[in-house]
Amino acid sequence: MTRSWLRPSVALLVSAVFFVPLYLVLANVVKRGDLIAKEPASLPLPPTLANIHAVLTRPDGLFWVSLTNSIVVTVLSILVLTVLSAMLGHYLARSGKRWTKVLTLVLLAGLMIPPQVILIPITDVLRVTHLMATLQGLILFNVGYYVPFGVFVFSGFIRSVPVELEEAARLDGASRMQVFWRVVFPLLRPATASVLIFLGVWIWNDFIDPLIILGPSQGTTITTGIYRSIGQYQADLGSVFALMFLATLPVLIFYLALQKQFVKGLTGGATKG
Repeated sequence: MTRSWLRPSVALLVSAVFFVPLYLVLANVVKRGDLIAKEPASLPLPPTLANIHAVLTRPDGLFWVSLTNSIVVTVLSILVLTVLSAMLGHYLARSGKRWTKVLTLVLLAGLMIPPQVILIPITDVLRVTHLMATLQGLILFNVGYYVPFGVFVFSGFIRSVPVELEEAARLDGASRMQVFWRVVFPLLRPATASVLIFLGVWIWNDFIDPLIILGPSQGTTITTGIYRSIGQYQADLGSVFALMFLATLPVLIFYLALQKQFVKGLTGGATKG
């Protein structure tokens, strides 16, 4: 009897814990600003779109500038990461040399290092190369830090792809690049979707790295834009909640567009290797 109600109760409790923050954001987005601090958990009656309208029509264009920068940084970062990770993962998965195993361990070790630990040395390197406080510097940092994760996903998935397909293409006269792009890479769509979703969400939601690399006055992303909308002595809570809501929409749409391939990419390399 105890087990029959214990699991549903735990599931309901866990669901409630995750639902409460979501409810607070959705409710306060369409609630008058003066009611948010007084009654944050109350229903938004009557609902209003004034908060969203205020964010979209700010004189400084904070949302649109932040959105543009986030899209540029995220899109370019994940595109470069996908190409580099897929090619390096294919080489490591197909090569039988001993040093490739050492390189794989080095790359996997990079996954255990938090980006904040190496942020100060990275800023020194970017400053020397005159890439500090630029979008190019932030994109380069993202590519360098997240390559190990992409290699890990692609190499595991490539091991499940029959090597006979590549050998047949080479017998037909295809070069190594043609084999990879025309034979191997089209089969990596599930792994590509997983890499795009994971890295896209991580880079989109990143806060401390854009704040430090771009600096307080050189540029802003969608997360640092939310931070900048909060003043030292006062904050328009309605605009803050509206910014948080609008910031989640692009990455949510991106995930829904690739969700069919997402699970396949996570489990594709688990059967062989």
